[in-house]
Amino acid sequence: MRTSSAHPTGPIGSSGPTGTAASSAPSPAGFVREFHRAFGLETGSVPTEVPPTLAAHRHDLLAEEVAEVAEVAVDGPLDKIAHELADVVYIAYGTALVHGIDLDQVIAEIHRANMTKLGPDGTPRVRADGKVLKGDHYVAPDVSAVLRGQGWDPAGGRPAES
Repeated sequence: MRTSSAHPTGPIGSSGPTGTAASSAPSPAGFVREFHRAFGLETGSVPTEVPPTLAAHRHDLLAEEVAEVAEVAVDGPLDKIAHELADVVYIAYGTALVHGIDLDQVIAEIHRANMTKLGPDGTPRVRADGKVLKGDHYVAPDVSAVLRGQGWDPAGGRPAES
């Protein structure tokens, strides 16, 4: 187990500040929901399109954070890389939240699909640059089904500007 006495809640993998095991720690979705509520930011309760101005704002926030990752990704210090990556995840979860999407469930579906990239013998197909490729047994994610399970109505359309 990796440990660090410098970790603010104790060794990595130990109990957090509330005494809960690390495996039961809140997901990024919980942190971002808390932030949005505390600051009076938009939140959605079921998957839906958002007004174009809000969608554009979320796009701009995400693009800004991705650009910050790109600035440090190759030769930045590791702590800066980690910080910028976490900011991307935070903004992505916030964007999902304003759309009313439970992103943890979507990520689980993407993970399920990605794991089918392994061949029946457990061997991956890997491109020369290291990218894992889809094999013959790949089963694409069904994100639409996940969103429908969260209450999404694909025919619902985009709400008008407020």
